Amino acid sequence: MKQNILQIHPLDNAIVALSDLTRGETVRLNGRSWTLQSDVPAKHKFAADDLQAGDELRMYGVLVGKAQQAIPAGGLLSTSNLKHATVGYTVRDAQKPEWQAPDVSAWKSRTFMGYHRTDGSVGVANYWLVIPMVFCENRNVEVLKEALVHDLGYDKKRGYRAQTQQLIQLHRAGKSVEEILRADLVAQAATASQRLFPNIDGIQFLTHEGGCGGIRQDAQSLCGLLAGYITHPNVAGATVLSLGCQNAQVSMLMEEIGRRDADFQKPLILLEQQKVGTESDLIASALKETFAGLITANQLERKPAPISKLCIGLECGGSDGFSGISANPTLGHLSDMVVALGGSVILSEFPELCGVEQELCDRCADHAAAKRFSELMTTYNRRAQSVGSGFDMNPSPGNIRDGLITDAIKSAGAAKKGGTSPVVEVLDYPEKVTKPGLNLLCTPGNDVESTTAEVGSGATIVLFTTGLGTPTGNPIAPVVKVSSNTALAERMSDIIDYDTGGIIRGEISIAEAAEQLLEYVVRVAGGEQEVAAVRLGQDDFIPWKRGISL
Repeated sequence: MKQNILQIHPLDNAIVALSDLTRGETVRLNGRSWTLQSDVPAKHKFAADDLQAGDELRMYGVLVGKAQQAIPAGGLLSTSNLKHATVGYTVRDAQKPEWQAPDVSAWKSRTFMGYHRTDGSVGVANYWLVIPMVFCENRNVEVLKEALVHDLGYDKKRGYRAQTQQLIQLHRAGKSVEEILRADLVAQAATASQRLFPNIDGIQFLTHEGGCGGIRQDAQSLCGLLAGYITHPNVAGATVLSLGCQNAQVSMLMEEIGRRDADFQKPLILLEQQKVGTESDLIASALKETFAGLITANQLERKPAPISKLCIGLECGGSDGFSGISANPTLGHLSDMVVALGGSVILSEFPELCGVEQELCDRCADHAAAKRFSELMTTYNRRAQSVGSGFDMNPSPGNIRDGLITDAIKSAGAAKKGGTSPVVEVLDYPEKVTKPGLNLLCTPGNDVESTTAEVGSGATIVLFTTGLGTPTGNPIAPVVKVSSNTALAERMSDIIDYDTGGIIRGEISIAEAAEQLLEYVVRVAGGEQEVAAVRLGQDDFIPWKRGISL
């Protein structure tokens, strides 16, 4: 008989509904039975035992909340009767994490076709960047985009203009508003022009709202992030437009580039509008020099590279009550496989590590890393609390609606993306990954800010789990969307790349799903498979200003 409830950890006193359950229904698991006191929708939880006000609730084997009132066994857990709670954590003197690596013998000889850079890194794509140092140059960046993208073959026409033309025709034919609303519009398939430079995957334009105003630290962080993109393995070269007087100076950018690549050799075009003069002169220079850079960048071709050259970013957004059961553990097992093969992995979103700090501290390879993680978490949480918005306020309305009713529940499930391997390094935004293994990166929980940061720190591919559906992508790194449930994969099939819903139904194990997903990742890395976010042009880029963002 198909299982309809789940106890994730033997210590848990919260039981997960795998399907919609009704009040009065009797459910059974591991020799116990419960008569449900209310309807329990799929993804939500009910109490395994009678709880009194103040009693602890555990999921994933950790404290995730405390009862605010008496809750009977079989009673629905909700925001009205449960409050966020976590245990404290300490940094232990000795750090000797033990780890049983998965068997990856079948993958040791596997390769992907990547772009080899002079610094020894390998990209899974080959992009040219056009970047403004300050928001004042955004318009000039857009002018360059209009001039370059279509004629060089990098535009992807969506076909929506044809639907507008259909609406115009209906209106001119005298159709009523009601008739227009009922009309079936015919979509046209997306098409791309012939590329002039076949070895360049695209020209990406990273507009932003920073570079001036704010505080000087904002400018420094922005320069660090932009340097991370310019030196990124997936980037061939860059055109940088500067106004001249802004806080984010070109000298700061070059300093940050040097920190990440002391022997930087990529083509880099630097143009300052206040020195060049007129807009037309600036654009003409940018066009000529960018075109020349593209000619050089197009000479690089894909060559075989081992999986150890991959750097995988782990991300989640629009999470639901199944994310921590299916999609996130799948990424966790894949993460362990990549680490065992000598690759790098990035786990970020510090507000979504709340409640699992002790586990991550204990997994740090040395005392210094554990201490830095503790300090970053403590500082971040304290700043959030100072403006009246602590980590406990992280879950979104969508998260809560789909069963993630406390930040601790959300975080305990989100942390599963990091697997079980030791933490080799703890990085502050926007530092670069330099060590193979699992890296923790301080970022907000905001999907785009965090994804932007992971790529800036070196992630060549991002694996992004979602239970509710989100269209997040990135300009230079493919973002693989992993669904926690099949209903989402079917409903939003245009944005989902891989579905882990079979785990919920008991049709496939987490390990099997991870193996399948890694196979998919290798195809993406080698340019054999285009992910949905790339196909749809979902090029999201939002730098994090070190304010409070959950």
